[in-house]
Amino acid sequence: MAKVPTVDLSLFFRVGYEDKKSKIVDTISKACCEYGFFQIVNHGVPLDLTSQALRVSKSFFESPTEAKLKCSPLPNVPVPAGYNKKPNPSYEFSEFLIMLPPGSDFNIFPDNPPQFREVMEELFSQFMKIGMVVERILSECLGLPPCVLEEFNNDRSWDFLIALFYLPATEKERIGSNPHKDLSCFTIVLQNEVAGLEVQKDGEWILIAPQPDTLVVNIDDALQVNKCICE
Repeated sequence: MAKVPTVDLSLFFRVGYEDKKSKIVDTISKACCEYGFFQIVNHGVPLDLTSQALRVSKSFFESPTEAKLKCSPLPNVPVPAGYNKKPNPSYEFSEFLIMLPPGSDFNIFPDNPPQFREVMEELFSQFMKIGMVVERILSECLGLPPCVLEEFNNDRSWDFLIALFYLPATEKERIGSNPHKDLSCFTIVLQNEVAGLEVQKDGEWILIAPQPDTLVVNIDDALQVNKCICE
């Protein structure tokens, strides 16, 4: 059975090891071409932080509706940061909270759980750090200098983090997200223990099973367009 590759990024936080790094870049490049996804371990994001982020997100979504609606986006903003939900009943019914970089005037955080803001801002900062490492690797995958994607995507004020909640599926009703592609350069996904993320390859849907301390990287439309231009 096909499986989305997992790569160890620990060497990219060290000086040297260029031959080994080159082999990892080749593995990632192949995964991007074959799956559009790859998984990363030893990425530098602390396990206790990702665990806390999942816990506070779960606690928020379990809050009363009235409490969640207090985090609704501000009017007339360019990005609807804050709490949103898709209508129910809907195949794609979900609740979600959008967050822009720490310090953004558009962010709205819940009062409960009280540590929500601190945890999610730290997670955002950690994701931005590993995102810059992934950017340099993906630039090399495209046969470009390591700084190209960083320069292409140099305005980080519109990076965003989304906490998502889907209703549990049943035997009669499979609730989740429809097949889709993301629109930016790439997406870093932190999964909880509930398996559900799938990628399509050669007409077959392949489950990306959640693994502790593992993040998923999804290649988005903008990066696919860059690859086509480079080719």
